[in-house]
Amino acid sequence: MSFPYKKYKNIIFDLGGVILNIDFSLTIAAFQELGISNFENQFSKAQQSHIFDLMDKGLILPADFRSQIRKLIEKPVTDTQIDDAWNKMLLNLPKSRLDVLKKMQQSHRTFLFSNTNQIHIEAFYKYLNAEYRMNDLSEYFEKVYLSNETGMRKPEPEIFNLVLQQNSLLPHETLFIDDTIQYIEAAKSLGIQTYWLDTSKESITDIFI
Repeated sequence: MSFPYKKYKNIIFDLGGVILNIDFSLTIAAFQELGISNFENQFSKAQQSHIFDLMDKGLILPADFRSQIRKLIEKPVTDTQIDDAWNKMLLNLPKSRLDVLKKMQQSHRTFLFSNTNQIHIEAFYKYLNAEYRMNDLSEYFEKVYLSNETGMRKPEPEIFNLVLQQNSLLPHETLFIDDTIQYIEAAKSLGIQTYWLDTSKESITDIFI
């Protein structure tokens, strides 16, 4: 389904679920295998506990995150086991989506805006290097905003306003694409135009055709 994106001047893309394929259930299952039977109550697409918020904002180190995870597991586990379980949700990035980003870059001001954390982003960059010989996605965007670097995360209005103000973006001229409905609603409340990507039915290659 094509979307009337040409009427906007700026496009802000989410990363996980929009550009990079992810599956939260794989991480939940991996931590359950390590011994956290109720991990889905701690972390999901819809909500997450305080430790994950701190990790997303870069307010704790990976070592502290692992220590907190170990408190939920009754058996000894290594750093690698924890990281592997945490990264299990990260899947692949089809080249067709990079082609879309390149196309949009030619006609719009484009930005990346992601809730992420040090462990995930390092694993993602390692994948990018192995798959596409790229160190990051900066060549596809005017500016990249990662929650662990800004100290703020979606759906906090402060981070949306930061992106708008730093780049002199007008909300009504700016399209925000995300696969998480609560982030879409947060953007709408600030006057930003939005597109909720239903990843069970579509991808950005279906929108920008």
